[in-house]
Amino acid sequence: MRTSFYHGLKYFVKCLPVVLLVVPFLVATQAFQESNGIIDMDGERFLPENPSEKAEWTFARFHYDLNSQFRSFGFQRWAADYPKSDRQFVVGVQRLTRLYARTTEHVIDAKSDDIYNWPWLYVEDAGGWDLTNEQAARLREYLLRGGFLMVDDSHGDFEWKTILNGMQMILPNHRIEDLKDRDEIFHVFYDLNDRVQIPGTRFIWGRRQYTPDSADPAWRAIRDDKGRIIIAICHNSDVGDAWEWADSPHYPERAASLAYRIGINYVLYGMSH
Repeated sequence: MRTSFYHGLKYFVKCLPVVLLVVPFLVATQAFQESNGIIDMDGERFLPENPSEKAEWTFARFHYDLNSQFRSFGFQRWAADYPKSDRQFVVGVQRLTRLYARTTEHVIDAKSDDIYNWPWLYVEDAGGWDLTNEQAARLREYLLRGGFLMVDDSHGDFEWKTILNGMQMILPNHRIEDLKDRDEIFHVFYDLNDRVQIPGTRFIWGRRQYTPDSADPAWRAIRDDKGRIIIAICHNSDVGDAWEWADSPHYPERAASLAYRIGINYVLYGMSH
């Protein structure tokens, strides 16, 4: 971990208790697993998943196939920010709630019935997913059995159309709505009326610029027939990137704080409704 982290730590002590929860040895992201650990895109090694650890809640990440527009990039978008993001967020859940959380994440393949074992599921960048009818049916069954899907890190109309196509396959008779400040999911643990856009690092210190169709954050959801939110969508925001870079003095404190609070509210809502 670079030395600037320790200078940033002094800043966050004053500004944001949440970011003090991160673990210094957790660094970088992405996805392939070896018998002795997980290696991210930057070659950093993480301890492997510990499936024998007992817990009430596990950060479960959804592994999907890429659609044709993104296959040529050679980047598995489902694994953006993985595993650093997942594990730093878990530290916040452990510190700020009484939910007994497992310290390592679990990856669920879209083709596997393992999905039914995990009540809360995170989907990164569904603007690049490619679901088969069988996978969509499996997700539908998962949600109607009581599962909860958090969909994050999509931007603009093009990616939204891809998400929408997937949602119509999964739940063809359910509409997507814009959440309101009074909705319970924004008040189950933290009161989150004052929400801002949570930017990915590519919009902060990268070269990417917000386009008119990606400049305004949208907090959306799909409900079941009883009114329970079963899919919560963070569009035009990158909550996972904020979890991953909450230890950086260069990432905006306000956005990092909101990202942890949004995630915790969504976890506790999904686990209690």
